[in-house]
Amino acid sequence: MKKLLLLAALCCVSLASMAQSQFGEKPKLVVGIVVDQMRWDYLDRYYDRFCEGGFRRMISEGYSCNNCLINYVPTVTAIGHTSVYTGSTPAFHGICGNNFYIDGKKVVSCQDDSVRAVGSDTKAGNRSPRNLLATTIGDQLRLHTDFRSKVIGISYKDRAAIFPAGHSANAAFWLDTKALRFITSTYYMDKLPDYVEKMNKAMQKNKEVQKAGERIGYTPLCGTITTDMAIAAIDGEQLGRGEVTDMLCISYSQTDVIGHEWGTRGERTDDAYLTLDRDLERLFKKLDQQVGAGQWVAFLTADHGAAHNWNFMREHKLPAGPIYTGQVVKLLNEHLANTLGAAQPVVAEEMNFRFFLNHQAVAEQGLDLSQVKAAVADRLKQVPHIVTAVDCEQLATAPLPDRLKQQLLRGYFPGRSGDVIAIPEPQYYQWWDTAPSTHTTHGEWNPYDAHIPCLFVGWKIPHGATSREVHIVDIAPTICQLLHIQQPNCCIGEAITEITK
Repeated sequence: MKKLLLLAALCCVSLASMAQSQFGEKPKLVVGIVVDQMRWDYLDRYYDRFCEGGFRRMISEGYSCNNCLINYVPTVTAIGHTSVYTGSTPAFHGICGNNFYIDGKKVVSCQDDSVRAVGSDTKAGNRSPRNLLATTIGDQLRLHTDFRSKVIGISYKDRAAIFPAGHSANAAFWLDTKALRFITSTYYMDKLPDYVEKMNKAMQKNKEVQKAGERIGYTPLCGTITTDMAIAAIDGEQLGRGEVTDMLCISYSQTDVIGHEWGTRGERTDDAYLTLDRDLERLFKKLDQQVGAGQWVAFLTADHGAAHNWNFMREHKLPAGPIYTGQVVKLLNEHLANTLGAAQPVVAEEMNFRFFLNHQAVAEQGLDLSQVKAAVADRLKQVPHIVTAVDCEQLATAPLPDRLKQQLLRGYFPGRSGDVIAIPEPQYYQWWDTAPSTHTTHGEWNPYDAHIPCLFVGWKIPHGATSREVHIVDIAPTICQLLHIQQPNCCIGEAITEITK
């Protein structure tokens, strides 16, 4: 009997110790890394050429989710960055594209005309997270620590710095390419910190940066200065050195700019990823030095992938091609004039195969909105390489495969997401004028756009991998579970239990 009581007591002590360990320990710093336009298969494509301390370190020491998918459309930058950090989709967080409509007015995703630039005198600074309807990991971390945690966002692109950091971030910094300076807006502060000014002065003296000029995003150097800026913030803000957990959100955008221009294959794309790999190694070494090995946790993912260039595909007898959506808009307006008597254009524009109607023009001409949308959808179905088209308000009952239907519904926010959506054939994507020899783009539900890397490394992260399907929205609840903080307020993802157990 005494032995049983002793055993029970030891079990209680062990359980109490486990509970104390579970809730008492936290990493000093969380680092979120988003690589713009990185396809999942790049991890294997470049593996033999990666150095030991960058991507390979994340794979060899950390945990890889090899079947991480984006579970909404369209798959574009602003949405991807937002969904990673909110654990949600456009249907909830409201960021429906890089550009969309609010109250009938087209806006840039992070546009805010009530604020101005800090660090330059251009319009590159009238930006904030105000169009975002949800909270982020950083917002929840700040709430949990009574706003003692520091949260910083850094990127070449404004939206890639702003949306990851969230509403209550201490700062977000992005590159003003005209001024060749990192800037912020009055949403965050009225004066740049000294470490940012120092970084900007160094760039003014950097001959390579000055030579690249406004096209710096087309060079791997853009990723290097993003890393420099991240390291400057680690030092300047003393991230990971306080009593509570801090967060640094880094987004590398040069991979997207280079990919759009030169596609998924070739020397320029290779150079972009191999240079980024070395920059990651440098970043991780800094974290080990400044925060301490094993005291920080990082994740790396992408906001979307990319399709192979259609000329490349056709050379290898694979189906692919462009759909010139500018021409399609003209065709639709002609069709509405001939069938419904529309005297002036009604289809305003197309973005990511979403067709936006001018509701004011519809009303002024006495047209029935539902009839206009039906006519647009019917005509789109006749366009070569478009499989079908649906009135966005009828998505729930549309005769579509359930998986695709759910992705479309998750990507739709009324009033912001357009009126009619078209579904193209695989590898057929939107373009504007002439066929590019090397260019590419993204935006669709297909695996080439939606299958992304998802790596975790550092504090309490087990070594391993899974092929279980997980989603971009699962990253935020996983990090929140590790930190024992509440999930973002519109989170629909599920924690990846292989990491959090």
